[in-house]
Amino acid sequence: MQLLTKQTLYFLAFCLTFFSFSQSEIKGKLVDSNNTPIMFAQVLNTSGEIITTTKINGTFEILKPGIYSFKKEGYLKKTLDLTKESYNTIQLDINPSELNEIIINTNHIPQKLKKATAAISIISNEDIQRFNNVDFAPILNRTPGVFMQSGALNTNRITIRGIGSRNLFGTSKIRAYFKDIPLTNGSGETTIEDFELASISRFEIIKGATSSIYGAGLGGAIHINPQNAFLKQTNLNSELLVGDFGLIKGIVNLNYGTSKNSIRAVYSNTHSNGYRDNNKYDRQTFTINTNHFLNKKNELSFLISYVDLKAFIPSSLNEETFLNNPKAAAFTWKQSQGFEDSKRGVFGLSWNHNYNQKLKQITSIFTSFRNAYEPRPFNILSENTFALGIRSRVLGNTLIFNKTLNWTIGGELFKDTYKYKTFDNLYEDFPAGTGSVEGDNLSNFKEIRDYYNLFFETNYEISKKSTFTIGLNLNQTSYNLDDRFEVSNENPDQSGSYKFGDILSPKFGFSHEFSKNLSGFSSISHGFSPISLNETLLPNGQLNTNLKPETGWNFEIGTRGSALKNRLQFNLSLFRLDIKNLLVSRRTSEDEFIGINAGKTQHEGLELAINYQWLNKEKIAINTFLNFTQNNFIFKEFIDEENDFSGNDLTGVPSNVLNAGVDFNSASGVYGNINFQQVGSMPITDSNSLYTSSYQLSNLKIGYRIDINKKVQVNLFFGLNNIFDEDYASQILINASSFGGNAPRYFYPGNPRNYYAGINMNYIF
Repeated sequence: MQLLTKQTLYFLAFCLTFFSFSQSEIKGKLVDSNNTPIMFAQVLNTSGEIITTTKINGTFEILKPGIYSFKKEGYLKKTLDLTKESYNTIQLDINPSELNEIIINTNHIPQKLKKATAAISIISNEDIQRFNNVDFAPILNRTPGVFMQSGALNTNRITIRGIGSRNLFGTSKIRAYFKDIPLTNGSGETTIEDFELASISRFEIIKGATSSIYGAGLGGAIHINPQNAFLKQTNLNSELLVGDFGLIKGIVNLNYGTSKNSIRAVYSNTHSNGYRDNNKYDRQTFTINTNHFLNKKNELSFLISYVDLKAFIPSSLNEETFLNNPKAAAFTWKQSQGFEDSKRGVFGLSWNHNYNQKLKQITSIFTSFRNAYEPRPFNILSENTFALGIRSRVLGNTLIFNKTLNWTIGGELFKDTYKYKTFDNLYEDFPAGTGSVEGDNLSNFKEIRDYYNLFFETNYEISKKSTFTIGLNLNQTSYNLDDRFEVSNENPDQSGSYKFGDILSPKFGFSHEFSKNLSGFSSISHGFSPISLNETLLPNGQLNTNLKPETGWNFEIGTRGSALKNRLQFNLSLFRLDIKNLLVSRRTSEDEFIGINAGKTQHEGLELAINYQWLNKEKIAINTFLNFTQNNFIFKEFIDEENDFSGNDLTGVPSNVLNAGVDFNSASGVYGNINFQQVGSMPITDSNSLYTSSYQLSNLKIGYRIDINKKVQVNLFFGLNNIFDEDYASQILINASSFGGNAPRYFYPGNPRNYYAGINMNYIF
């Protein structure tokens, strides 16, 4: 009996010990700000000992509660007090000085940037904060190979490696995504500048033909990652900004997070009178981004973005007015008080399901709308767009010959309906100051535009240091036009359909790590850009079915690395992009264009990015950067009617762009940066008879951060743009035509010297 009692006691003690350990065990997952799992990260205790490392899917297990630190090269270290909660999802922020080590998602197979086989640039949240949270242009223009011209806050054109430079208004031939939601419409046009910068955590920009993953992207793709909410944290952030030209902007940023659910809501209100006449700008935005970690295998996220914009349009100026009276608006635009009034919304739902450690699925469904009303001197345009789509992919990894093969396969289905009408603008029939007055209906169209693309990509690790990539994409695009205007001799029926043949785009890439601090890559990829339906319309109302989409091959070689104990980081790319079936928009009237295939272009260039840490002490840190782009873009073959422009420089692209700057931070709270940009001359006409002048811009920002207490943080800042008051054209209209005997209007004047100042307050609950 005594023996039985002892055995019983031992058994009970064992059960209690086992039960206590099982109750204390803490499980969780380590992810980055995009919810991508961070593998092989160190988990350290308070003594600095490594307790465990995260698995390939980012998960970890710890035997007992306590204070632990999570450390991974490329990310900022985070220390947390972990309790007995059943599951913890922990997010790490990227370290801007170690970007080559971070995990990227632009190719859909998460991998370190230094192992990528394509030229990819990261714009971090710290890069965004260097400026005034209003203008996209100085942020994007810091990226080698990317150039954004900005005639006004709502008048912009982005080019990547010269692609999109021939688009007269807006951005084209470049794909853009807000998380997994396309921002590019069915005609290939992209608008990102309406979104609130304060709601964006970072940009991932892949340069060159990206069709193997994103479909119709000849120039590249811009992947915008929204600000995620922080788990286990609740805080309210507000900012007030004022500046020259009547600028005033307010931002409210609310974060609420538990251990499994998080929500971030951002509201902004921006007003500016503008530097020029007829330049007033008003915009309100509202963005919600939520993340829900349902269990170990399932995650949901919701994204909602709404923009309400009304912006007046000063338009471009002829050379004489540009030089002598740059504040003026184009005469007819001022008389008609032309403006853009639009409302747009985006909604998306993403589901992330892990079948096991080697297989997962990501599916997103999305919808968007845009309603716009735009009075122009020549007519009034009313637009309505509604889009619906789904994008799904499966990611996996397996072993082939004892080597890892990472792969993804998926597809995207997109459909949008675009309704637009034009009306006569009767502003000339009314007293001056009346502005635009809507007259008779001139046209009434309905377009249905849809495409699908199926994609497949693999990364095969030939060795621990070498990776080989193969990608393939099948794309099919079609348009259907319904002319709903009354048919007459003056208005022929323009209804019809246009369907591209299937386009197959391959990609081949290779990367190799020569050492821990040096890697190289090379790639060959194919891309294409669709033709918009307007470009297929002929003056007689028929569709030009002989047009072909622009296609091209991108050849690239580059290197990434670090030196001097990781204080120096560099990225270098050399590329050549050959385009055939060059599509030219020939202007036949003030608001009428026709498209023609006119030849070939050749894009050769060099892109260099260097970052150097001069000091990285506890009391002060000083960093410098230098980004340089050298372009040699020419018309290899270009015949337009009787004109032969072969051998000329490509229109609308600068010969070179240099960005350099210094950033400093101090333990006292004082921080700042100064940035310098030099932009080379660019041809304005295909004949190269007219070039812009090169120009240099200098900007600075200084600030002071202070913690009032553990819960309240204050940030005061002041900035000065165009310090030396440079006169320059911030955007040009290539090959502008003259109407009514007036000189052609090529130039959008840039802003003179201007300041901004603000206060940001953060309250942690």
